[in-house]
Amino acid sequence: MKITFGAGPFLFQHDCAPVHKARSIKTWMTESGVDELDWPAQSPDLNPIEHLWDELERRLRARPSRPTSVCDLTNALLEEWSKIPINTLLNLVDSLPRRVEAVIAAKGGPTSY
Repeated sequence: MKITFGAGPFLFQHDCAPVHKARSIKTWMTESGVDELDWPAQSPDLNPIEHLWDELERRLRARPSRPTSVCDLTNALLEEWSKIPINTLLNLVDSLPRRVEAVIAAKGGPTSY
């Protein structure tokens, strides 16, 4: 399945985890025309999407049975994703200024986020 993201250029932000720095990933990013945002290692994670992934994982784990195939997993993810209330998404986006303030107050150190 080919996924189209629309017109570029793209700037991808990630946390510099080793999996993101694998040669195959770097090659794909280069071939796909996706530039990476410079991001220091060990930097605080301000990205609200991490909390959304946690929410999705909690929802998957709460299901009565675990998916047994890629197709089952895909369907379960799509179903649980669609059940996440829009207010959850808006609250995560609205939390960004507080996240930035917390990082500034912690002088770049760990925060409660």
